[in-house]
Amino acid sequence: MQIVPMRDLKDTVKIENLCSMENGPVFVTKNGYGRLVVMDIEYFQKTMNKLYEATALKKGISDLEEGRLSDGKAVMEEMRLKYGI
Repeated sequence: MQIVPMRDLKDTVKIENLCSMENGPVFVTKNGYGRLVVMDIEYFQKTMNKLYEATALKKGISDLEEGRLSDGKAVMEEMRLKYGI
């Protein structure tokens, strides 16, 4: 985990290199307190994808636990009849 002071944001090349090397978030502080997080776009996209997948899994598990299920064969048969597939 990389931590840099706010004044270092002026050196954009340095911050970009830190983000690339860190392959994770770079924390920016102001007066010794955390203020911002800067990260590489690839790391951001990977993190967002993981969040989306975790949310979908949680919803699926919740559906399973609460009995919100449909029989796959029955659903396919309904679709064949409805759409003439």
